[in-house]
Amino acid sequence: MIYPSNKITLQSWQSNLKGKNDVLKRDGIQMISIGILDLQGDVSEHLEATKKALKKMDIESDVLKVKTVSDLSKCDGLIISGGESTVIGKLIDKTGMNLSIVEQDIPVMGTCAGMVLLATETDYEQPLLGLIDMKVKRNGFGRQKASFEEEIEILGCKYMGVFIRAPYVEKLKDGVILAKLRDKIVALASGKHIVTAFHPELTNDTKIHEYFIKEVLKCVE
Repeated sequence: MIYPSNKITLQSWQSNLKGKNDVLKRDGIQMISIGILDLQGDVSEHLEATKKALKKMDIESDVLKVKTVSDLSKCDGLIISGGESTVIGKLIDKTGMNLSIVEQDIPVMGTCAGMVLLATETDYEQPLLGLIDMKVKRNGFGRQKASFEEEIEILGCKYMGVFIRAPYVEKLKDGVILAKLRDKIVALASGKHIVTAFHPELTNDTKIHEYFIKEVLKCVE
């Protein structure tokens, strides 16, 4: 199943985020800003993948690393990368970004550990953002030595997924399944958010990042 796409226009861009006072412009065109949470994980890889996707889509945007609530306030969308979900969750709480992410109400993309953090429930006691009503099983496909690459179908296309200590969704209350592997949910969209169990930033295929960018654009129109 594919989450429905939406018509996107940059010219009609209007900032609607709480706490955002300045609208960035370049050559008269209003811009978007996409943040990569920079607390732990595949930050540089997501930064480069996002820039590559934006260039391919010919979209003006700032891509920035997010370490503080102040950094977050500049973002129209946020990517939470793979890494150690427990560590990232504790650091999000410590910096106060857990509340800011929820209150700012921007699209969030979570990959691997990011998928865990967006859940309302997991099989381990840890901080969660609870943005998607789902239960996620950590390390669902095995530990580090069980990491693998396998072709899946997502957004109507074949895609080589990179699964590293990958989780999967055990229960989903509200969302659209985008991909399954071995009958397990490994990608889904819920409202403005998208999560994947695999690492799209570790491939040359930017379609997942492009999908998220379109959702960001839709939300700031």
